[in-house]
Formats: sequence, structure tokens, C-alpha cells
Amino acid sequence: MARLKDKYLKEAVPALQTKFKYSSNMQIPKIEKVVLNMGVGEVKDNPKAMDAAVSDMTLITGQKPIVTKAKKSVAAFKLREGMSIGCKVTLRGERMYEFVDKLFNVALPRVRDFRGLNGNSFDGRGNYSMGIKDQLIFPEIEYDKIDKIRGMDIIFVTTAKSDEEAKELLKLLGMPFSQN
Repeated sequence: MARLKDKYLKEAVPALQTKFKYSSNMQIPKIEKVVLNMGVGEVKDNPKAMDAAVSDMTLITGQKPIVTKAKKSVAAFKLREGMSIGCKVTLRGERMYEFVDKLFNVALPRVRDFRGLNGNSFDGRGNYSMGIKDQLIFPEIEYDKIDKIRGMDIIFVTTAKSDEEAKELLKLLGMPFSQN
């Protein structure tokens, strides 16, 4: 079993139960899924950029991403409907716990001048989203093999009913929120 899942069951569940006084174990919030999204805007000039983005994301998550297509044509962005514009991965279960563990304990501490994550990036329904400026913070990515630094969005979807519950859950799992 993943180390983070063990931590969730042994530490987070009892702590959440005592803080929010749930009447049923099914009310205790948990992370449902983690979605990683990488927009590859330069694909219209460089068609090979998509292959590099897909391989980077496969290395990071251990799962092959889905290539996302443009829904509408936008002349200002030189974009046609159906063009490949990014890739995304949805992680659940063991892979999700392993990725979150790696993100909190290995990748985020490698960010230069890291002072913690913004605690206000919740959507009002208990989901948290964050952005990463470059993929080099993940240990699987080799510096010499990348063609371009790409960022990505990471969204944590939880079963929490409020932002307060979700923040407490992520804090107990080890998410490094900033102190201010």
C-alpha cells in the first residue's frame, strides 16, 4: 500500500473525525482524483512539441496522457477546431497516492525560493488547484533530455463539502501551505 494512503488512514481520518465530528465514516473527506493538465501552445509552430509533452507527462505520472483538442476555432490564436492543444492525465487509487506523495515530499521542495502553496486556491466546493512553472522539479525528468520548459496545472478533487475541510485534509496529508 502507498505510504500516503497509510498516512491518510492512520492519521488523517481520526484527526478529521475529531475536528469536524462526522456522524458516519463515509462523511470523512478523501482525495477522489488528481488531474494534471499541460497546455502545449507551441504545437501550431512545432508539431513535435506534443510528443515531448506526452512523454514528459508519462514519465511524471506513470500513465499515458490523453491529448486534448481545441473545441472552437479562434483566429486570434491561430487555432482551428480539432487541433491538438494539450494533454491531461487523471490519476486515481494507488497511482494517485504515489504521485501526491512524490509531489509533496520530493518535487515541491525542489522549487527554487519555495515558501509554501497559496491556501486560497480552493474553488468553494473543496477542490484545490495549483500550477507548476516547470517540469524539472520531478526527479524522473532528465535535464539534458528536455526540449523546452513547460508548466502544468494540478487539480486535487476531494469529496469534502467545504474548503475548510479540504484544506485540513490536504494539510494532514502533508501539503506545504504557506504560513501567511
